[in-house]
Parts: sequence; structure tokens; C-alpha cells
Amino acid sequence: MTTTAPIPTAADVTRAAERIRRHRRRTPLLRAEVDGKPLLLKLEHLQLTGSFKLRGALNALLSGPRPERVVTASGGNHGIAVAAAAALLGLPARVFVPVGVPEGKARRIAATGAGLVRHGDTYAEAAAAARTDAEAPGSRYVQAYNDPAVIAGQGTAAAEVVEDAPEVDALVVAVGGGGLAAGTALAAGGRTTVAVEPEGCRCLHEALAAGEPVDAAVDSVAASALGATRVGEVPFAVLTRRPLRSVLVSDEELLAARDLLWEEFRLAVEPAAAVPFAAWLAGRVPGELPCLIVCGANTDWKPS
Repeated sequence: MTTTAPIPTAADVTRAAERIRRHRRRTPLLRAEVDGKPLLLKLEHLQLTGSFKLRGALNALLSGPRPERVVTASGGNHGIAVAAAAALLGLPARVFVPVGVPEGKARRIAATGAGLVRHGDTYAEAAAAARTDAEAPGSRYVQAYNDPAVIAGQGTAAAEVVEDAPEVDALVVAVGGGGLAAGTALAAGGRTTVAVEPEGCRCLHEALAAGEPVDAAVDSVAASALGATRVGEVPFAVLTRRPLRSVLVSDEELLAARDLLWEEFRLAVEPAAAVPFAAWLAGRVPGELPCLIVCGANTDWKPS
């Protein structure tokens, strides 16, 4: 498989870290132990906007000429991030979402002041409408995971892990379209990236089996964050050139892991953020000291 887009490098992650430094929050690294086994948790759900995606959105908007307006499509977290990044930089933004987007995520997009446009039943339909809107002069369309600048920005989370804990020997991430996994692989310094997907949302796993990105089914409780139908070509190119392990977990495993993150550490996260912990609990993560990137917490919490 080949891609015409430029493939980002570790140097791009370094430049992204400097570019976004004054806007992003440097999230904590928690050293923990469960059943006598050590692990690290990168608490990226504490990032501004509640997920790692602010990093990529900022880097994309700070790379190249300043646009007059920003447009994107998203199932939730990416839209929140792009809308917030645009607000931080004083740019108007429009975010297209499927009509079934979780209300908590739609509310957070609107709260930034961005225009929220509900269109279509799927992400693909929302993205098609967004791309048409972005044809207006002066627009910058920010892709969720197939943009080299977005990937480099996402990699800054792992770069902070390696800087804070150089002894870490594996970096574990949840995978939707592959942007975070690819950025992590760039910043990992040769360490293994463990890419974890729900069994019902496994576009990277299917692509690795096929040797190229292919369409995959989307059916998981974590689908609002990890429900890409096809891994991005740029992330796939990055990931197939670096140490990688692809792992699957069931919905039952990831929900149990989400609940344990609360019971053990009082970390309240969305289902997608528990996917790496589920893989670790199941013994599918290599290394003596892995770091799990806890990627987001954009869900609504209601008292029982």
C-alpha cells in the first residue's frame, strides 16, 4: 500500500510539542500497581477538552498559513478538540456530526462557540457534508486521524511519557482511525506500541491481516470514539514501519476495565479509554513496565 500524503516522523512530533506547548495541558503520569504488577497511566482524559485530541487539532491549526475558518467532521471527541483549538486561536469553526452523536459530546462542541451541524446517520455522511462546506475560500479542513500534522500532535502525549519515564518499555493505546497509535509509534523511540481495539471495532486489526486498509464492521459500546470503518492510510503507513502489536478486547472486558479504573483509582473515563487497561488486565500487553494512555472522558455521568 502506498499513500500520497507525507508520512510524519519523530522530528515532526518534537516540533509539534514545541508548537502546542503553551496551549496544551501537560497531563500527569500515574505510577500504579495492580495485583502486584506495576504499570503507568498517562491521564490524558485530564487534557483540556477531556481527550488527547486537542493536541492534534492544535498542531494542525498552528502548522502552515493561518486559515480564515475551520471545518471538521467528528463522532465527538475530535469535534470538541477542533472547536476548542479554534476558539483558543481565535478562529471560527463549524463541526459536522452524525445525527446520533452522544448529547454530552454535542453539548461540549456547542459550548466552545463553534457551529454544530447535525448531518447524516454516519460519520462518512457528516464528513462528506463537511468537506463540501470546507471548499469555501480560506477554510482549513481538519481530518480526524489521517492528517500528518494531527498525527504528530497526538504523538506529543507519548513523547511526554518517554521524557517522564524513560524506563517504560511498551506504550498501550486505544485505536479508532489510528491517529493516536501512529503518533505514539513515532514518539516511542523503538518501544513497542500496543494497539488495542474492541472486537467489534477492529479496522486496524483487519487492515494488518489484509495488508492494507479495508472496511470493517462497527459494533461496540465504544463505537462513538473508536468507530472508524477504515484505518487511515497515513497511520497505517506509520504503524507498519515500527514495532507494533495488535490486540483485541471484548465489550465485556472493556466495561469491566472501565469500572475497575473507577474502583481502584477513582478515574472516571469513557469506555474507549478503558480499552488499553482491559488488554493489560487480560495479560495481552508485553513488557515489564507498560504505559497505558487513558485517552478520554467525554461522557455524561448521572447519579444512580
